[in-house]
Amino acid sequence: SFYSLATREDDALFASFVNCMVLATIHAQGNDIHREKSREMPSCSVFGSGLNWALRDAIAYSGNYDEMYSRNFGSNVSEAYRGRNTLNKGGPLMLSFPHLPRQ
Repeated sequence: SFYSLATREDDALFASFVNCMVLATIHAQGNDIHREKSREMPSCSVFGSGLNWALRDAIAYSGNYDEMYSRNFGSNVSEAYRGRNTLNKGGPLMLSFPHLPRQ
C-alpha cells in the first residue's frame, strides 16, 4: 500500500513547509534523533529566523519518521514489508537537508 501527503497547488509556501517537515523526520531518523532526543535536532532557518524552532518542535511532538510509521501502522511491521518506507542505508541516498550537519 502507498500513502502520500497532498497539498494545494496554489500554496507553494505551505507545500514547501510540509515537505521540510517530512524531510526533517527522515533526517532525524537517519541521525538517531527521536522524541526524547529532539533537542539534538539542528536549528535551521529554512523559513526565516522566526521559525528556526519548527523542525526541532516537529520531532519533539511527533518523533522521527520511524516513530510516526510505527505509531500509525504498527511496530511489528517488518522492514521488508515497508518497502519504500524504509530508510535507505548503504545504497543510493535521499539526503534530507543538504545544509544540516550529520551527527
